[in-house]
Amino acid sequence: MMCCAHGAETLVKEQIANEGWRLAFSRPGFVTAKHDQNKRPPTGVFIRTAARSLGSAKSDHSSAMIQKLQQAISSETVPFDQLHVWPRDRTAIGRFDFEPGIDEVSAAVADEIWAALHDGSASNGPGLTCARPNQIAENGQRILDVVLVDPSQWFFGTHEATTLPTRWPGGVQPIEPAYEPISRAYFKAAESIAWSGFDMRPGDLAVEVGSAPGGACGRLLELGMQVIGVDPADMDPRIADHPRFIHYPARAGDLPRRVFRGAKWLLVDSTVKPDATLSTVRNMVDSRETSFRGLLITMKLGEYENATHLERWCNFIRTWGVERLEVRQLARNRCEVCAAVTLPA
Repeated sequence: MMCCAHGAETLVKEQIANEGWRLAFSRPGFVTAKHDQNKRPPTGVFIRTAARSLGSAKSDHSSAMIQKLQQAISSETVPFDQLHVWPRDRTAIGRFDFEPGIDEVSAAVADEIWAALHDGSASNGPGLTCARPNQIAENGQRILDVVLVDPSQWFFGTHEATTLPTRWPGGVQPIEPAYEPISRAYFKAAESIAWSGFDMRPGDLAVEVGSAPGGACGRLLELGMQVIGVDPADMDPRIADHPRFIHYPARAGDLPRRVFRGAKWLLVDSTVKPDATLSTVRNMVDSRETSFRGLLITMKLGEYENATHLERWCNFIRTWGVERLEVRQLARNRCEVCAAVTLPA
């Protein structure tokens, strides 16, 4: 069973069908499939979470569904290290201010499930070793997943924590900002930085293209970095007045490259088409004045049908002589994807 952004399920279905998976039950933001061979759950750009399905339950009463869950895991012999419970995306991210992740209903359900299962002897099953539900898992831990497709319909599964997103409940980064974020770009930046694995350190110089009003810059400053923001629009005063921030009210292509001298990291999130974005980035990284080590590039799809261009865009990025390129639709991304690019030192 797999979760994705509401609207991206068609892309997930196309990908896994090409890998030999037979489609089963699905809803917007949620897909299940079967395979004739014993294969690991699929991964891909638009697959936020993936788990081996253990069953499902449908009822107006949570107690009845918990009983079905207990029956579904009764044959498991090893306790689960973590319990992750979350809802599928009920609508497109950003629509009606919707954001993915644990809501009040799934949090209450998680507490109820944990109370029933944490003591294996009481539940007559493998039990849970976690002190509470929906914690960040450690690498190698075994996780019991419960997806609320609807409040009255749950799907159960299990997966092993490997990459950082697989350690997060529902693949959504748990984060508590030190201050009220200026915009949701704060959360996108935080997730992209964590997912990329970039070794960003206090004192590093980072550049953000498309910086206004300052959400992502706020996260970079919170991490102790020196930050250059490039955007014709005004920055929020909380960012503009920060002693470690410099604003260039211009377009990146119009600035002399020496402005970016010494910068190690480049974040790009502009409201232009990916071809134009990538052309601008290429000109920046090709300059003898720059020495970027890592790039986080948001590529706006506009419509999911435009994902057919992803391979072409990635091939263009590879012509820059990159060491590593990974692409993912972050949990906080709207109809867009993030490319994490490592350049040679």
